[in-house]
Amino acid sequence: MTRWQPLPDALPREARHLVEQLRTLKDRTGLSLAELARRTAYSKSSWQRYLSGAKQPPRGAVQALCRVAGTDQARLLAVWELADPTWPRGATGPAGQAVDLAAPPPGAEYRRWRAAALVSFAVIVVLLAGLLWALPTWSG
Repeated sequence: MTRWQPLPDALPREARHLVEQLRTLKDRTGLSLAELARRTAYSKSSWQRYLSGAKQPPRGAVQALCRVAGTDQARLLAVWELADPTWPRGATGPAGQAVDLAAPPPGAEYRRWRAAALVSFAVIVVLLAGLLWALPTWSG
């Protein structure tokens, strides 16, 4: 059985309960995280984050663990449904500072504008080339 680190204090009760249930189910399988990763579509590092409470496990990961463990998914998915709205949505950055995931990264607005300008230019070039090709050539 794995000796688990304590869950983060900031983790809401419902999310904590989900992680505890996932840990119990993972321990019951007797699989290492590497073996669990090989049997599911989720990496070892993803399972580490899910089982440490650092990241919310996706619904598919819960289903995959239930499938590997050979247990009914309904009960654990109900726990996931209860935990989903309570899970902390932000991430922590350097020195534990909260990072606003909704804020675009610096320079994103310029990159969007530049991409839109390049696409517009390409469309104009294609339209002009089509127009020149379609016009009859005048000889003489």
